[in-house]
Amino acid sequence: MIDQDAGAAAHPKTGIVTRFAPSPTGYLHLGGARTALFNWLYARHHGGTFLLRIEDTDRARSTQPAIDAILSGLTWLGIDWDGDAVFQFARADRHAEVAHQMVGSGHAYRCYMTQEEIAAQRAAAQAAKQPLRVRSPWRDRTDHPEGQPFVVRLKAPQDGATTIEDRVQGSVTVQNAELDDLILLRSDGTPTYMLAVVVDDHDMGVTHVIRGDDHLNNAFRQLPIYRANGWPEPIYAHIPLIHGTDGAKLSKRHGAVGIEAYRDELGILPEAFDNYLLRLGWGHGDDEIISREQATEWFDLAGVGKSPSRFDIKKLENLNGHYIRQADDARLAGLVADIGGYPDVDLLTRAMPVLKARAANLNELSDGARFLFAVRPLDMDQAALDLLGGGAPQLLAALHAALDAVQQWDQEAIEAAVRQVADGQGVKLGQVAQPLRAALTGRKTSPGIFDVLALLGKEESLGRIADRMTV
Repeated sequence: MIDQDAGAAAHPKTGIVTRFAPSPTGYLHLGGARTALFNWLYARHHGGTFLLRIEDTDRARSTQPAIDAILSGLTWLGIDWDGDAVFQFARADRHAEVAHQMVGSGHAYRCYMTQEEIAAQRAAAQAAKQPLRVRSPWRDRTDHPEGQPFVVRLKAPQDGATTIEDRVQGSVTVQNAELDDLILLRSDGTPTYMLAVVVDDHDMGVTHVIRGDDHLNNAFRQLPIYRANGWPEPIYAHIPLIHGTDGAKLSKRHGAVGIEAYRDELGILPEAFDNYLLRLGWGHGDDEIISREQATEWFDLAGVGKSPSRFDIKKLENLNGHYIRQADDARLAGLVADIGGYPDVDLLTRAMPVLKARAANLNELSDGARFLFAVRPLDMDQAALDLLGGGAPQLLAALHAALDAVQQWDQEAIEAAVRQVADGQGVKLGQVAQPLRAALTGRKTSPGIFDVLALLGKEESLGRIADRMTV
């Protein structure tokens, strides 16, 4: 149950506290999922608290489907959070309260600059080929005009430098002259993202801010808000972004889609996705296959690299294949039954040991199981039809007779009957198995032919063979 009015007071403020704070303006993407996992692992490794905050202050772009997708994605990945999710928009009054307190303490001020004045500063900065840093004439004025709209700006430090000892990036210093007086409250009284994030992190007791390094610049703009209020500063850890295999920033052409696409369209298991996310920027020696239990035991920020990691869908699929082979057969059967609409989960469970041997994803598993539920006469692909020409009908007739005589339908008896036909025809086993496979499955490739016969059962196997005994 998500309480949209949940406050931060219910959350503990002792020990290590991390948070994941997505904006519900789209799907839960790869980078966001990795950020959530790293925060979760760090908190669990240290026996701390992991919190979830939905940063829905952008009312025009925040949607309920996006919120649902985030929660569903986290649940699928096995990332649970402590307490109720906090919705940032519900805390707007608290954010505004802090801004007004900062005005009262002299750490923020009312700015009455017009859009024309700001445009003039922007034009001057562009002409000088410098970034815009708004310098407000209202920073130290008290002669406020009555009835005029204003924003509340932070009175940022202008001299000296700010240094952050980042747990991933190391020591990073920015000259304070490069910072401007950012807006805390808009002219309509609503708080900005920069203010809301700091207030929420403080009120929720967040001790470690672990996020993408695209937020590193934000940290230098947010620290003065902590200091103005006399609040403890969090420990920062800014993780390098994820790139594609070509080294470019990850985009849709690299596979940068929502987490649900990896689950629903690509057939990836959550434990495989977790393992792959973990290895995107973090390492533990040469270990590649890492369980959730091992990750929780081993994870620390010292293992996070400074260089961008590269997302490779082929490596993800290879890892997924490993986890499929390790997965419980009944669990896989249930997942495959849902994908393929197959009616017999027990049959799928019995078939799973041979189906999963070479499958890289759940879709391949589902496709590989199709022959079990095919309706006679089977649809044939062209490669299978090619195997049924020439003397194949006569060979199938011999196989039908031999298999019909089998009394105990088990793999040992089935194999003996098929080998007897091969010997009698003076051909290799493969020359018998290929047309038999085509007749039984409608395809050129399948699990082992004796496994196929055993799974289909005697009656169904003989019926499918009989269908192809005549040209």
